[in-house]
Amino acid sequence: MLKTLEPRYKLPTRATFTDSALPALYKETKAKVMESMCKASRVAITSDAWTSVATESYVTITAHYISEDWQIVSHVLQTRAVYESHTGAHMARLLLDVVEEWQLTDKSVVLVTDNAANMIFADEIGKFPHVKCFAHTLNLAAQRALKLPTVSRLLGSVRRVAAYFHRSTKAKHLFEENQKVVLKLTSPLKLITDVATRWNSGLDMMERFLQLQAAVHATLLSPALNVDEGDIVTLSRADLANVEEAVKTLKPVKDATVFMSEESSPTVSLIAPVYAQLLQSMSDTIGDQPLIRDVKNAIKTDLLKRYNSGAEKKILHTSSALDPRFKGLPFLTEEERLDVYAGVTSEAASLEYESRRRTEADEAPGRTGSSGTKEDLLSVDDNVSDSAGPSAPKRRASSLLVSLLGPAFNAISEPAVQSKTADAIAEEEMELYCRCPAVPLSEDPLDWWHRHKGTFPLLSRLAKRYLCIPGTSVSAERVFSTAGDVITAKRSALKPDHVDQLVFLHKNLEIPKC
Repeated sequence: MLKTLEPRYKLPTRATFTDSALPALYKETKAKVMESMCKASRVAITSDAWTSVATESYVTITAHYISEDWQIVSHVLQTRAVYESHTGAHMARLLLDVVEEWQLTDKSVVLVTDNAANMIFADEIGKFPHVKCFAHTLNLAAQRALKLPTVSRLLGSVRRVAAYFHRSTKAKHLFEENQKVVLKLTSPLKLITDVATRWNSGLDMMERFLQLQAAVHATLLSPALNVDEGDIVTLSRADLANVEEAVKTLKPVKDATVFMSEESSPTVSLIAPVYAQLLQSMSDTIGDQPLIRDVKNAIKTDLLKRYNSGAEKKILHTSSALDPRFKGLPFLTEEERLDVYAGVTSEAASLEYESRRRTEADEAPGRTGSSGTKEDLLSVDDNVSDSAGPSAPKRRASSLLVSLLGPAFNAISEPAVQSKTADAIAEEEMELYCRCPAVPLSEDPLDWWHRHKGTFPLLSRLAKRYLCIPGTSVSAERVFSTAGDVITAKRSALKPDHVDQLVFLHKNLEIPKC
């Protein structure tokens, strides 16, 4: 086609794309990303490791910050091959290199990772403020509950029923017909099986089984279907009741996992209130069956081991206090609440003091021989007046005015009352902020701060530094699916540098819409 359109045109070769076009596009996009991050007051990074189909180990780093118009911005910074073992020291070195390469040394970088021991050690070496991925925390707690012998037996029974309908074409057909007759479904559904790497897939499997249980029962009892009792294990009424109760008990954990995986709104401020609510919902209640009591105790025991460090608690509680939806901090005691408010006020004042020092430092080198005093300005005005020609009457009138009102005017222009300190301003803002009406849970906290940043200049600046932190490392894990589209079985020979560039461009390149 191109030869017909323009016989003189030469198609670019593979080497042109590999050696010229792709690196140039990567360099241009990287510069734009760095320029955008340069404007952020703080940048949070997430990290996770994965293995490609070519058995290459990669570590992906993502960055998150709040833009000037109060929108959460996320970037994939790099996807680098790692040939050393993933020890804490090696991971710390990699993270420090990321901070240096992307010029984030002055961005108060916060690290969000899973609960792996090597990542905890890495943040200690690199001295990063660290938040553990809440989705991973929930996954560990739920997995502990699902591994209980009684729960594992129920999952196995449901799994065998689902597997039977997946391998028998006759059973599958009868099952679909029974869904139309018994459940009045126009579009038949399938039973699903769980995946070992996703705990909530086990819950999804039980939910779907309960949804279609009547059709399952009718199909298995159908005379047209010769069911071998060795193929499946039917569930008793007691088992069905236990499955239903287990689904009901685990549903809050699943819901928390889903909304914590959001990337377009702040999630770090959700961790503390959701964590407290889950602990409360996993407490024993009168009438709980032994199975449900075991599930609740397993989840609660695992959750109580998490988020116990003082530094991590400070980040989580401060983030919740700066989220107008949770600023009341009802999950804390009165003493803890006052301590958090005092910490927020102190940190907001510190930011203001630092901002004033930087402003003074920036202005100091700009003075070129003039101190900007009143005498300097008057001398400049005199020079301008002289060069403009004689205007003696006006100059004389000004001199008389200065002579007559000078002492009184100078006293007024130099007020004895000094401007408010940053501490006083921060305290006033915090007091007003606490008195503001409660914000509905459905409201976007960033939108609220965008509208009220003029009322709370210090607190809004601090809110940007905390609400940019993601509550999970899901963004880094989501890169795996993108990388799976890049490194396919037919493209398994891609060099690590090209993988890094392709994944980076896939996530960061802005393609204009036609």
